[in-house]
Amino acid sequence: MIGKLKQNLLVACLVISSVTVFYLGRHAMECHQRIEERGPPLLGSLHATLRTGNNLSSPFIYNKDMPLIFIGGVPRSGTTLMRAMLDAHPEVRCGEETRVIPRILAMKQMWSRSGREKMRLDEAGVTDEVLDSAMQAFLLEIIVKHGEPATYLCNKDPFALKSLTYLAKIFPRAKFILMIRDGRASVHSMISRKVTIAGFDLNSYRDCLTKWNRAIETMYTQCLEAADKCLPVHYEQLVLHPEKWMRTLLKFLNIPWNEAVLHHEELIGKAGGVSLSKVERSTDQVIKPVNVEALSKWVGKIPVDVLRDMPVIAPMLARLGYDPHANPPNYGRPDPRVLDNTRRVFKGEFQLPDFLKEQSQLQKSSEKPNPS
Repeated sequence: MIGKLKQNLLVACLVISSVTVFYLGRHAMECHQRIEERGPPLLGSLHATLRTGNNLSSPFIYNKDMPLIFIGGVPRSGTTLMRAMLDAHPEVRCGEETRVIPRILAMKQMWSRSGREKMRLDEAGVTDEVLDSAMQAFLLEIIVKHGEPATYLCNKDPFALKSLTYLAKIFPRAKFILMIRDGRASVHSMISRKVTIAGFDLNSYRDCLTKWNRAIETMYTQCLEAADKCLPVHYEQLVLHPEKWMRTLLKFLNIPWNEAVLHHEELIGKAGGVSLSKVERSTDQVIKPVNVEALSKWVGKIPVDVLRDMPVIAPMLARLGYDPHANPPNYGRPDPRVLDNTRRVFKGEFQLPDFLKEQSQLQKSSEKPNPS
């Protein structure tokens, strides 16, 4: 009796197994047929879908061939203003600094520079191709998912452009905006506002100007090498002539013109507008319209011995078109619209919104240095 029961159970198991194998095989054949109908697979390409918001039936598809935008430069060079103006465009989303992107790029750069480390990675099968694929995936996930979907996505992490050449390699359709500002103004801003940056001694104008020179030279050289993929934008000229430079910029990015980019302050905190961080140091400045208030604040603040040695300390000033001996400098005359904005700023018409008030308290507390 028991033997017959075992025999029946064995037969039942064989029948179930046969049916399962049949259906799995049939399903596999159907999948293979569908893949063939869609065409050959795109080997080596990253392709993902994101569903957000209320309209879950319209997925947002992203991949390494997207026309990404990267904004960079030495901190305190107008990168936040630039991304806020772009964020005002209804088809563009930049968002706040991610902070992790320059860190992971610096790590990748460190691996590549170390011959011994590269040899060990290659030996383990972690080749350049593997790392590039992983970097594409990681950076895309951060850029895409730290904000809302948009036709054009951009990233603003100032020192990310130290890796401009590498970013252009792994994102072939990306374009880059290098913000350039008079190094004396950038350094005075970081020192007076206590913006901690790794490697910069905020107690020394000489040290900070030396580090500024090194950083901007690295980024500017790569920008020139990228040719048609990188546009250098001087902060002073953007502030003095915003419409001229935003039209030039949007044409470079192949993005349709929209008047909203000249009124970013009206879209702060609004849906589809400009999202600001409570902890970024530039937030209390970009709530204001484009104005000339900060252009020459550095005049009279830099030690005499540093001013005397300026051409030697920061030779990039002259290379970028600034007179290292001019004190005060002559950056040019502002457009009438900018003059009107500046008058309104001096009247105190623009105050920090309530939802950003927490920033002033957080600024008093110690911060970790920005990655360099």
